[in-house]
Amino acid sequence: MKALVLSGGAGTRLRPFSYSMPKQLIPIANKPVLEYVVGNLREIGVTEIGIIVGDRAEEISDVLGDGSALGVAITYIPQHAPLGLAHCVKIARPFLGDDDFVMYLGDNMLVEGISEIADEFAAVRPSAQVVVYKVPDPRAFGVAEVDENSRVTRLVEKPQEPRSDLAMIGVYFFTPLIHRAVDAIEPSWRGELEITDALQWLVTHERDVRARIYSGFWKDTGKVEDVLECNRELLQRLRTDIQGVVDEESSLIGEVVVEEGARVVRSCIVGPAIIGAGTLVEESIVGPYTAIGADCRITESGVSDSIVLSGAFVHNVSGIETSLIGRKARVGSAKQHRLVVGDDAHVEVAA
Repeated sequence: MKALVLSGGAGTRLRPFSYSMPKQLIPIANKPVLEYVVGNLREIGVTEIGIIVGDRAEEISDVLGDGSALGVAITYIPQHAPLGLAHCVKIARPFLGDDDFVMYLGDNMLVEGISEIADEFAAVRPSAQVVVYKVPDPRAFGVAEVDENSRVTRLVEKPQEPRSDLAMIGVYFFTPLIHRAVDAIEPSWRGELEITDALQWLVTHERDVRARIYSGFWKDTGKVEDVLECNRELLQRLRTDIQGVVDEESSLIGEVVVEEGARVVRSCIVGPAIIGAGTLVEESIVGPYTAIGADCRITESGVSDSIVLSGAFVHNVSGIETSLIGRKARVGSAKQHRLVVGDDAHVEVAA
């Protein structure tokens, strides 16, 4: 089996960060989302991964390289315009060949992995298998209607009156028959080749399309609030690991990771929290559910329930909470509760 990972979207809901970095590279618990995706694929035995990339291809390849450091082989497949998920399958055909494959949206976090779902697909091998999640309001999703045997009877994109609460969440398993379906469909009103239409073509032609409910933690990391929620979830799984330096005047409470080269000076770190390599935390309080990236400086400040990206400098800010601070951003002075600060920004917070 191969994998097709989609990483070409613009990430408009994650601005200002997506102006300066692909949304799939936003770090959660100090690791880019795409690395979690690749890790999930490697766990099910997939080592050949095609990644659909747009105009941020170079930034993605700079982080993932050829995949060898992650135990996989990566092929980059350019998509010159966002023409739909089924269009991604179409342009990836030379890479996919006649192999079964899993298609995975690169901004989706399925924290418990997809091993059981992959095993089920391999055992039953339907024409397609969609991963679904029960949501309270299905109107924002592609929705699968299923029978008592989990066979899909109909797929509807963003229904106004949904007859099912099973939303498709961005992981699909396919046999090569999907290529026939993609070739048979026409662009939607949006001018895109919709994967929902290709799946519906299979259903209409009485092919076996199954739905598998995912019961673990799932988030589409398209919004700041979702990124922070994922960060909380992953940090709960931390185990204390001190590779850096913590002086005698500092205290660590709970599960805390201090990476190599990091220094904690006259400070208190309340876990779960992670302090990135080369970072200085001095005369500060880092509260729970906080991930501070590499080479940051946090001085005379308080930060909790937040993500601070690499190279940021926070000084004399007493109450940063539920915030996302970009790479090399500078934030200083007075009191603030919630910040969303883009890369390279310089913010002096008024009292």
